Formats: sequence, C-alpha cells, structure tokens
Amino acid sequence: MFYDISFTTLLFLICAAFCAGLIDSMAGGGGLIQLPALIIGLPNKELPLILGTNKVPSAFGTTAAARNYFKNLKPDIPLTLTMMIPAFIGSIGGAYFAASVPKEFFKPFIVFLLIAVVIYTWFKPELGMDEKLKFTHKKRLFLVGLIGLLIGFYDGIFGPGTGTFLVFFLVSGIGYAFLKASGTAKLVNLSTNIGAILSFQITGHIWWQLGLMLAIANVTGAIIGSKLAIKGGSPLVRKVFLIVTTLLIARVAWDTFIS
Repeated sequence: MFYDISFTTLLFLICAAFCAGLIDSMAGGGGLIQLPALIIGLPNKELPLILGTNKVPSAFGTTAAARNYFKNLKPDIPLTLTMMIPAFIGSIGGAYFAASVPKEFFKPFIVFLLIAVVIYTWFKPELGMDEKLKFTHKKRLFLVGLIGLLIGFYDGIFGPGTGTFLVFFLVSGIGYAFLKASGTAKLVNLSTNIGAILSFQITGHIWWQLGLMLAIANVTGAIIGSKLAIKGGSPLVRKVFLIVTTLLIARVAWDTFIS
C-alpha cells in the first residue's frame, strides 16, 4: 500500500496533514501546509495525483470542522446551501478548464487581491467581531449564490486562498462574525472539494490509501482547531485569519516573482 514511501516521509505527511487541519479549521489556509508537504514528500509522483490526493484529507477535515462549528452555532441553512450548490458546480467547471488556463495568469492578481484583504481587515478592527447582516434575505441569497459559483470556479482552476476569500466575503459582504463565517466557509469548501474529488477520480488521479490515512490526521487537527476557534471566538479567528492570509501572500508572491 505504501511500499514506495519511507516511514519518515509518511510521518512527515501525517504531521503536515494534522497541522493543515488545525489551521484550516480556524481561518482557512490549510493548503499552505498540506499541498507543499505532498509535493516535497512525493517528488516522483505526477502533479494531478498529488492534487487529487490532497483533496481527500481536506474534504474530511472540513466536514469535521463544520460539524463542530454547527454543534455550537446556529447556521443559516438556506444561505449555506445556496452558496454550496453553485460552488460545487463552479469547482467542476474550474477543474475542467484547469489544464488549459496558465496558472501564471492568476498569480499576480491574487497577490494584490490578498494584500487588499489584509489591509482592509487590519484597518477595520471591528470587522467581523459581531454579526451585522447586510441587505435583505433575498439579496443575500443572490449574492452568496453568485460568489459561491465564482469562488468554486476559482478553487477548481487554481485553488490557493479559497477559504480566505470565502471567510472575507461572508464577513465584509454579508455581515457575518468571523466565527460563523469560518464555519459556513467550511461547508462551502467541502462542496468544492467534493466537486474536485469527482473530477480527479474520473481521471484516476487519487491515491485513496494515502489520502484516507492523511484524512485521519487532518480530521484530528480540524476537531482541535475548531474547538479552539469556538472557545476563542471571533477575535481569535480574526488574528489567525490575518496571519494565514499574510503567509499566503508570501507564498504566492514567492512563486510569482522570485522562484
């Protein structure tokens, strides 16, 4: 099953999956840890296999985190579903076009967009501390459906920062507190992960044995991280969000302008 992976490499990947689940469950950004670890640990494997396998622990981790959040928070089921379904469709469409669109096209734009997110959040310390809903319920449903489709497409075609963009939109655009936004983003992210898994499974690019083993570690981290987030509330989630987004900027900027 793992005949071509050393014990040290497997342990490294398990630790990375645990850390990814911990961070991602609080404010998104788990891909900063898990995907690079898979690329480093599996240098002889083709990239589509690594990308597909990466989605398996991510899907399980987001499920565990979402369950923890909504045991303690009351979700807006119509709004969440209205965002999840278009995001699922968008992720499949994005994955379909992923091979034909150069990733370099997105990277500079994403760097500057993430910088704007950090600056906006930093200079608005009250942002996301309490729920202050905007617009009518019908307009909110329209907006989350549209944004869900766009972010889902982005996740399928490129990926980095999906959770960050989801949380930021729900906080700044809809008026959610950071804690509720993070929980809702987990469910939306789950739908995009499932869409991507279906696409990668069709082409045979998922190593299920490894993915499921890493899922155990990711779920463990996600449970701990979501409990910490619930205990610390929106102020803690905001701090983690700013840290993770800053690290994401550094990573994408390095890939774009230096490496």
